[in-house]
Amino acid sequence: MSEINLGLDTDAIPTVIHEADESRCENGGEDSTTLDRLTKRAFWGAKASGLGLALFSSFLAMAALSHLLAPYDPWIRFEPYLLPGEEHLLGTNDLGQDILSELIYGTRVSLIVGFGAALMATIIGTAVGLFSGYFKGTVDEILMGLTDIFLMIPQIPLIIVLAAFLRPSFWLVALLMGSLWWTSTARVVRSKALQVSEMGYVRAKRALGFSSLHIMLSDVLPNICHVVMPKFLLSIASAMIAEASISFLGLGDPASKSWGMMINFAFSRGGFINGYWWWYLAPGLCITLFVMSVVLMGHFLEEKEMSILRLE
Repeated sequence: MSEINLGLDTDAIPTVIHEADESRCENGGEDSTTLDRLTKRAFWGAKASGLGLALFSSFLAMAALSHLLAPYDPWIRFEPYLLPGEEHLLGTNDLGQDILSELIYGTRVSLIVGFGAALMATIIGTAVGLFSGYFKGTVDEILMGLTDIFLMIPQIPLIIVLAAFLRPSFWLVALLMGSLWWTSTARVVRSKALQVSEMGYVRAKRALGFSSLHIMLSDVLPNICHVVMPKFLLSIASAMIAEASISFLGLGDPASKSWGMMINFAFSRGGFINGYWWWYLAPGLCITLFVMSVVLMGHFLEEKEMSILRLE
């Protein structure tokens, strides 16, 4: 019986199979490498977030328990310009006030300004972005036009001018920052609300006759909280830096103890010139560590959100 030739090169079949196996192994190796890289990234991200949370909790405890942790009342006067020692670990300032006590009590004002401004900006930005993304159309155009107007306002120069002409107060600084820094949060929330409002369960509730307010609060808002939280944390860091900058320029409340005012007094009353590094370095280091803790936690939450989006 004669052999039927179908035009197949039987000698090349093992070679093709071997090349396919090698390609599959190479692709598997690339996937494994990518998985290892993502695993390591998640591991170190969790470690950094843990460090940020520990620092953040330490500063919160220092603000809440400042009356217990401070060795002296920050307003009590001792001998001026004392060097760091056993009785005064960070020495005293030009008025004889204990610098360590000032540093601990200053945590309250700095955190109040940071949290107050960030909370106000987050609430306004979330409300604007939520309404804009859910209703769309004319409402979206009006609210985003208003957001664009606020984006064009030079925020820090405006705060400096208003703080210079009005009575210095850390409440005023927090109010001004909170009323101006909501624009980025509004844009992020709007983009996520546009996506969530088109989901099937939202359309089903809308078809069943549920009110728009009920749908936004019960279905849309819970699904965008993971976007709002990183913005809230980063707003705290921005507000802290802004408060320190304004206080350093002498536009803060001189009657309150804050890290920015400590640096201002160290600069204007001989701390820099005379080399009293313990006077200005300690509050500067506290500002740096607190901002770093907030940024680490915010970055971890953003990375977690990105990983969820990649899985989806």
